[in-house]
Amino acid sequence: MTSPRSDRPSPPDGGGPGQPQYADRSYRSVAGMVGGAGLLLVACWLGADAIARGKGHTPWLAIAGLLLALPLVIALTLRPAVFANNDRIRVRNPFRTITVPWEGVDAVRSSYTTELLAGGKKFQLWAIPVSLRARKRAARQDARAKAAGDDAFTPGGGKGAFRRPSYGRTTTPVPGADPTIRAWSDQALQELRELAEARESATRDESTAPVVRWCWEVLAPAAAGLVVLIVLLAIG
Repeated sequence: MTSPRSDRPSPPDGGGPGQPQYADRSYRSVAGMVGGAGLLLVACWLGADAIARGKGHTPWLAIAGLLLALPLVIALTLRPAVFANNDRIRVRNPFRTITVPWEGVDAVRSSYTTELLAGGKKFQLWAIPVSLRARKRAARQDARAKAAGDDAFTPGGGKGAFRRPSYGRTTTPVPGADPTIRAWSDQALQELRELAEARESATRDESTAPVVRWCWEVLAPAAAGLVVLIVLLAIG
């Protein structure tokens, strides 16, 4: 189950110079975060038990295993997120953070995964997973709403009420918005495309190239844990 969050609405004029600044829209996988929290609890419980009751090298193996596993679990489940405002998109993947001004974005697309194309490179958006099941469910709901002659944004929470199908929340009607019912990942990509299209006519230069930063705060402890684990296993 996933859900986007926009702390404040985007300014209608695109937020140019002199306009008030708004918080980034954020997109994260709730299912991934819940699963990650569960894995962390299980790993900490097993690791603490091994450290407290283990004998010989067992406590040290448990410590090395936790040092390796915990950063990887956090990176793969809790860390992924996409932040977007009127100026740029920031993609926080498990091991890298990619920041691109909208002027440098070539495309945002989805098939079996969601992808950002910029600077001749392709970056996957881990925080916006594609669910074919949710996409089919959204298509069925949209077809039923149209067959019944209902507006997907009809207020009141009835059969015609707009629902982002992946999490079933009723949404306030938005004047002029596309009434098509979409899966959450498709709705998120639609919003990102609209932000990109608003700046697509801007001039591109070196400042619009993607900026990639490796997440050393995850890689360093995981590598250290792996080295310690290999050493302990080697010495028996």
